[in-house]
Amino acid sequence: MLGKLMVSEMEELLKRQVFGHLGCHADGETYVVPINFVYKDLVVYAQSGEGKKVDMMRKNSAVCLEVAEITDTFNWKSVILTGNFEEIFDKKEKQQAEQGLIDKLMPLANKPENKPAHAIESVDKDGDGKVETIVFKLLIKNRSGRFEKKDPF
Repeated sequence: MLGKLMVSEMEELLKRQVFGHLGCHADGETYVVPINFVYKDLVVYAQSGEGKKVDMMRKNSAVCLEVAEITDTFNWKSVILTGNFEEIFDKKEKQQAEQGLIDKLMPLANKPENKPAHAIESVDKDGDGKVETIVFKLLIKNRSGRFEKKDPF
């Protein structure tokens, strides 16, 4: 059986999940990449090192995020979010977003002492040895959710 998720079901799925696929578009190119995130009140918080996705979102803030929960071929839920990228510069907001990501991701790490690769590989722009992680939010404008569930008969 195919169907639409109710708003409450979409909210629950987004709060439970950690990974999604971010779609962005700039200069005639579309780019889709997996990200980890935290969701709260129609805002998705994430971080990244400098790179293609950040460059593209800075050029065109319109983004799409797909988040799925897949049990098997005929038993899944998926939410599609569309909205706008906004880089976080406010120190307090940035710190809160980073802490939210740490709180959600670290229980999933098999070696918590490891650092995320995107922070390690970021560009040291100032040459001072410090790597700046880009913390951003996606301000959600629209959402839709679908599911497929095995028919018990």
